Amino acid sequence: MYHPPAMSVPHSPARRRFLGAVPAGAGVLALHRGLAQTEAELAGKTGMRVLSERPINAETWVDDLDPRHTPNDRHFVRNNGGVPERALSGNLDGWSLRVTGEVEQEIALSLDDLMSGFETVSRSLVLECAGNGRAAFRPGAAGNQWWLGAVGCARYTGVRLADVLAAAGLLDTAVFVAWYGEDPHLSGDPAEVPISRGIPLSKANDPSTLLAWEMNGEPLPPLHGFPLRLVAPGYPASASGKWLTRLWVRDRVHDGPKMTGQSYRMPRYPVAPGDDVPDEQMEIIEEMPVKSVITRPETGGQHAIAGPLAVRGWAWSGSGAVDAVHLTADFGATWFGCRLETPENRFDWQRFEGSVRFPIPGHYELWARATDRRGRQQPMVAPGWNPRGYLNNAMHRIAVTVV
Repeated sequence: MYHPPAMSVPHSPARRRFLGAVPAGAGVLALHRGLAQTEAELAGKTGMRVLSERPINAETWVDDLDPRHTPNDRHFVRNNGGVPERALSGNLDGWSLRVTGEVEQEIALSLDDLMSGFETVSRSLVLECAGNGRAAFRPGAAGNQWWLGAVGCARYTGVRLADVLAAAGLLDTAVFVAWYGEDPHLSGDPAEVPISRGIPLSKANDPSTLLAWEMNGEPLPPLHGFPLRLVAPGYPASASGKWLTRLWVRDRVHDGPKMTGQSYRMPRYPVAPGDDVPDEQMEIIEEMPVKSVITRPETGGQHAIAGPLAVRGWAWSGSGAVDAVHLTADFGATWFGCRLETPENRFDWQRFEGSVRFPIPGHYELWARATDRRGRQQPMVAPGWNPRGYLNNAMHRIAVTVV
């Protein structure tokens, strides 16, 4: 595995922190950390850009995505309801995971049952909100205005969902696996469910789809689903349910909250920006697109013309593998390839590294473009406007002043 060299771009003593350039036709917009932005300390979190506190939604600053695995205290959070008391207290009394529906026998498993009864596996897996990049759509789309930080890669430890389903025995009628968690509805009504999504049986049986109890070597943090969560990498992170209590194997596509209407759905056909799209013309998002971010250098910095500028970041794809990453410093007139690490496992993100020399001093933009194994590339601008602002995988752009 390639080991990156030390960065050649020094930080100022104050270490200016930027979110980065927005991926769209809106130009390079550097958001200085702490200026006109909400940043708050949440339970178990530090230095996040907070979009809402009820429910808690917070994203990671792009430079904080640089570590091999996104630290638990910096990993993005997307919630629809409240955080369960069990997750906050760490109390497992009375908890079990029930598997019901189209199975030969319904089962209930404690955490000890899961740990001792099935093979334990660890995987380095990317989760990304389908709305990551929503802030760049024009006209704007409703929902949390994520920039680039609603993504993270963590090492999850647990068991394969397929193994647990096999223990219950799937009937021939099984086609979809839905989940329910303990997160309370914001209304306080115990009969209301904030979110209940799921995945097709083919995705449930993928060996990369886990029931995880550990994140980066620690028990799942309260905001990330303690004691157990689903991790379905390659799909929108909303499919990876937290605080699990029940898996419902169904003979049809699940119709729980956030599975119907326009939630986590895209138009079946290209639409003009601002168009209304009937619900019946929307389809469920499954595989996420190819994407990348530049994590070093930070946008808005300076570089001395005497030497090359080292550039690095991460690339990933919902199809599971990235084949190449290219950089441009002249608005796409010329491109050059980057060194690209081999992923540790499927649905891991991959480190890319390159270096740029500049012909003369001045203002430059660096763009990163990833290509996955299917030949799909990131577009230059926000693609496919849609009513909910999903799947913006436009190239990440940063600004550099060469002196």
